[in-house]
Amino acid sequence: MAKKAMINKEQTRRELAAKGKYPVVRLHNRCSICGRPHGFHRDFGICRICLRQMAHRGLLPGVTKASW
Repeated sequence: MAKKAMINKEQTRRELAAKGKYPVVRLHNRCSICGRPHGFHRDFGICRICLRQMAHRGLLPGVTKASW
């Protein structure tokens, strides 16, 4: 519940920033699945942990496990 609350709070902050009523520099990128603020990948909009799980399940097109 706490993570859902943080995701909702961040969404309202983004809406306020779009209107000019909240400073844009204070916004944080959060994972759209779990709400994690660190390890965020901009290309996918999710954190590194969710990215890894989704890549292993084959849910991300074009992403393969590296082996060398």
